[in-house]
Amino acid sequence: MLFDTHAHYDDERFDEDRDALLASMPENNVGLILNPGCDAETSRKAVGYANRYPFVYAAVGLHPENIEDGWTQTLDEIRTLAQSEPRVRAIGEIGLDYYWDKEPEVQAAQREWFVRQLALAGETDLPVIIHSRDAAEDTMRILKETGRFREHPGVIHCYSYSPEQAKEYVKMGYCIGVGGVVTFKNAKKLRQTVEQISLEYILLETDCPYMAPEPHRGTRNDSSNLSYVAARIAEIKGVSVQEVEQTTWENACRVFGVR
Repeated sequence: MLFDTHAHYDDERFDEDRDALLASMPENNVGLILNPGCDAETSRKAVGYANRYPFVYAAVGLHPENIEDGWTQTLDEIRTLAQSEPRVRAIGEIGLDYYWDKEPEVQAAQREWFVRQLALAGETDLPVIIHSRDAAEDTMRILKETGRFREHPGVIHCYSYSPEQAKEYVKMGYCIGVGGVVTFKNAKKLRQTVEQISLEYILLETDCPYMAPEPHRGTRNDSSNLSYVAARIAEIKGVSVQEVEQTTWENACRVFGVR
């Protein structure tokens, strides 16, 4: 079966059919789902879904675009969830996003809170789910300085950088998150990355409701579309879809400590 390692079922686009959609996942060959939080509220919701559905796990964290006053109190809430809820299996999604935020002071604040959340992952002995957009150099530097705290440290979510940098992350123990973008015609770098790194370091993800794969690009995404991602990876690697499903399942279970 398939393990969707990054899905946002807390998004309002699922409000009308969330329960029915999640309940349908086992019959759509989706065996496990990890739902990361992006702030205190969505982290609490992720924990709620994980406690309601036996095939859902949660991650808790503060997305770099959500920096605001009062983050110290919010981080305390994230810490409490991570320490008290056994179905929390990662800190995330955390990281850096310089795509929209060009101001030096905002980027500095992102780096500060990224480091603080990496420290929290170390305290709780949990892997991390890393968001990195237009911030390749700073992400790599910070992870090399502060992020090496366990054998399987986590995943670089929605990977968008070069194959060479992916290989560097793999050397550090990180997995590479691959979603619907790999099916897009203009996704040359990601296809090269998938081709050049070992399947043992690839995780499947949807990032739903975003990033729906071809042939559903532009529509609301959900975990049932993960089969298209697995099929495209199998084509790129020259292996069976079954091998992709089995290997990425084992990878995710290893990283997030679940079965």
